[in-house]
Amino acid sequence: MLEIISLASLAKSLKLHTKGANHFISLVGGGGKTTLLHALGKQLCGRTILTSTTKMGCDQNNNLRTLMKPDAEAIQSIQKHETVMIWRRIVGEKAIGVEKQTCDSWFSYVDHIVVEADGSRRKPFKAPADYEPVIPSKTTLMISVIGADALGRVIADQCHRPLRVAAIAGCEPYQRLTPTSAAKILLSQRGSLKELPSNSEMIIVVTKVSKENVKLVKELHEAVTAIDPQRQLIGVSFEEELEAKR
Repeated sequence: MLEIISLASLAKSLKLHTKGANHFISLVGGGGKTTLLHALGKQLCGRTILTSTTKMGCDQNNNLRTLMKPDAEAIQSIQKHETVMIWRRIVGEKAIGVEKQTCDSWFSYVDHIVVEADGSRRKPFKAPADYEPVIPSKTTLMISVIGADALGRVIADQCHRPLRVAAIAGCEPYQRLTPTSAAKILLSQRGSLKELPSNSEMIIVVTKVSKENVKLVKELHEAVTAIDPQRQLIGVSFEEELEAKR
């Protein structure tokens, strides 16, 4: 059964509220990663680091205390219920992320780390290049993101790296992204499962679910379930009337 939730209940729906549990979350895929990053930063309890192993807009720190290339002492100084943003440096309008090994080294000092580990040029869906995604090895949960606004739209218009998307799906880039094609990519080792650490779970999150596209999202859920019945997929909506189990 498809579950459609509000952004405010994301951590609860992903069962990230267990007292005493530590989470290392990497966000990959298409549009909505930064929104999910900040939502989790607000909802997780304890010392929490938000960061990137790629690039972010330098205006995307959401007014959080921001540390630049901190040493171990600075990491240990993060307060008990504080969420901070960490970048390596700023170049122009871009914040340059940190190395994945550096992220791994922080996990023993804090309760949670949430990493934007992929880029999509603001497109709602993508397939990774050879060097993507950049996922820290201590990741315990990988969230693969697809924007619902990619479904039913022309691949070349709505997808980052459209030739790779089409190649994995077995279609042409001028064709529309069907729920079946999207499911193939989401569950492919060349697609959204690429670089998944052996000790990590992967969950699919569909962002921007609306009344206009919910039928396609349901079809995507059915297509994913047909390939992998155990794979969890949830939709995130900003429309209250859709925030119910489907």
